[in-house]
Amino acid sequence: MGYDTTRFVKRKPLREVLIEQGVISGPQLDAVLGKLENGRGPLGQALVAEGLLSAEQLGRALAAQYGLPYEPLTEHRVDPRFYQTIPVELMYRHPFVPLAEQDGLLVIAIHDPGNLPALDELELLLKHPLQLVVSTKDAILAVLTRSEGSSQALKDIEADYRPILLREDERGDEVLSIEKIAKDQSPVVKLVDTIILNALQRRASDVHVEATDQAVHVKYRIDGILTPALDPLDLKLHAPLISRIKVMSELDIAERRVPQDGRFRIRLDRKTVDFRVSILPSAFGEVVVIRILDKEYIAAGVAALRLDRLGFNPEDLRRFRRSITEPYGMVLVTGPTGSGKTTSLYAAISEINTLENKVITIEDPVEYQLAGAVQIPVNEKKGLTFARGLRSILRHDPDKIMVGEIRDAETAQIAIQSALTGHLVFTTVHANNAFDVIGRFVNMGIEPYNFVSSLNCILAQRLVRTICPACREEVRLDRAQAEESELNYDQYREVVLSQGRGCEQCHGTGYRGRQCITEFLDLTDEIKEMILDRKPPSEIRKRALYAGMTSLRHAALEKLRQGATTLAEINRVTFIEQA
Repeated sequence: MGYDTTRFVKRKPLREVLIEQGVISGPQLDAVLGKLENGRGPLGQALVAEGLLSAEQLGRALAAQYGLPYEPLTEHRVDPRFYQTIPVELMYRHPFVPLAEQDGLLVIAIHDPGNLPALDELELLLKHPLQLVVSTKDAILAVLTRSEGSSQALKDIEADYRPILLREDERGDEVLSIEKIAKDQSPVVKLVDTIILNALQRRASDVHVEATDQAVHVKYRIDGILTPALDPLDLKLHAPLISRIKVMSELDIAERRVPQDGRFRIRLDRKTVDFRVSILPSAFGEVVVIRILDKEYIAAGVAALRLDRLGFNPEDLRRFRRSITEPYGMVLVTGPTGSGKTTSLYAAISEINTLENKVITIEDPVEYQLAGAVQIPVNEKKGLTFARGLRSILRHDPDKIMVGEIRDAETAQIAIQSALTGHLVFTTVHANNAFDVIGRFVNMGIEPYNFVSSLNCILAQRLVRTICPACREEVRLDRAQAEESELNYDQYREVVLSQGRGCEQCHGTGYRGRQCITEFLDLTDEIKEMILDRKPPSEIRKRALYAGMTSLRHAALEKLRQGATTLAEINRVTFIEQA
């Protein structure tokens, strides 16, 4: 045998190891042992099931019991060469992860070092003496999920799920799919399915496929940040990968010189997920971005969507809630792409949506499904633009209207007229802060008087990633960091800051989830007069700050003080200014 069996004979009982490590007390152990039939059975699993032990603590205890090293496997990936000699099914069946070959021994990570029959079987199948390392079952399966995408062994994987590609006919109805995963399908089909399914599992909002002169890179955007999804793929996979995505999106596979946009839909495990595809020619071939619209995942969030769960500071929340309950006017949310504007508007509409009011939305696309609202998707190919749709909406006797985005002067004019004629209009516009919005509308040719008269408020917002609760640790700010971020070191020296160390739950990033930071501009009479007098934005900003407005930077610093996020994260999303 490659592994030393003497240590298995001489090992201490697990009970002694756990007490020595101080992770559990004797009485707690005895209580669990009493529940096990005749004192026999897997003690470790029983302790984990009772919630007295984490899987990692059990793994470390088993490693100590058998005199083996423990390996958390954070962000580890299987070396692709192992896939050429070890079947993927075998890795999943036991499960185990091959780590390295050293001096004729195969080093593998397993979760149950006491299962001698399984280890004997593995050694026979692998035709290699084994050297063991202990990890948790979840960590091993996570490594296999992360690693399998880039291997040529994909053609051997028979997935438990069956993603079905849905087609749409002229009426927009779903019709029966003719494509599904089957044993005889090509590796490229399985590769695309694996990329998409992993993206859904990891809560990604977008999938990026990019080509360089040497390899193809697949990345996921998770919590607003791009992270590698797989090891770089061989360049010869680029053309079939793009062709497969084009076929799914019903695009022209022969056209490679002009941008193409399409969409497809996949039914997976009783739910349907929509994908928007954009393909662009680049110097090294076409690049693809796939936007994921997992409506049922989103809908689950919308059902419990309230403004107080989004991370607003209490004063901005109070003011915003007052603005959205006004009888008419325009509620404007601004920020760059992906800053959570639509989510904030839906949360606002959800709070005020009653059966007494008719709510109509026009969006591109309809991202959330809102109970009790009429939702209209923009369709530019058929001539249904924001402006044309908005005109028709007004003939449907709405009380509250949501316009997904104001992109042109015509939409802006109709939205403002709607707000002035007794409707409450919710909308978004792309601008960097609450004051840039004023310039945007003036540049569109909107008369400031109409614009100012219709506005209830302007809310600028950003999203900051929040620290992963599973691997949070406390840190102190050093003087160099404070100076780089223009913070007063003496003020922050005693403040306990936090950061994420990186673990399996956050895929080694240290962050999990996001919260919004806001800058709320209340359109008081004084602010309105300054806008009408064409005062410079810097002057209006000073006046608003004097009146109690919290800037984006100060809202971000408050999140830092609360231990919700890190200094690096707030510097990423807000401009550094004197604090």
